[in-house]
Amino acid sequence: MTISNTIKREIPPTHPGEMIREDFMPDYSLTTASLANALGVSRQTINELLRERRSISPPMALRLSRLFGNSPEFWLNVQHARDLWESEKRFQKELKKIHPLNAA
Repeated sequence: MTISNTIKREIPPTHPGEMIREDFMPDYSLTTASLANALGVSRQTINELLRERRSISPPMALRLSRLFGNSPEFWLNVQHARDLWESEKRFQKELKKIHPLNAA
């Protein structure tokens, strides 16, 4: 049995870097350097994440969850939603060629 999900999202889900930049850093008065230091990673890594040029990896999700007191699944789910949306847009033509199967 399949559950139909036909509503297509036109606006991309929020990138985790934007979420960190806009929601978390101001609340905790963090700079790029202080966030990098707190997470034990380079400023370049944080800069790439904040500029939405880097994805959240499982180790980074663990670091962020430890720092901000939420779950690693939160961060991975945010990244997963973004990745799926981008993939659907990128492979739209190929996906349209696939027709769903009907069970006998």
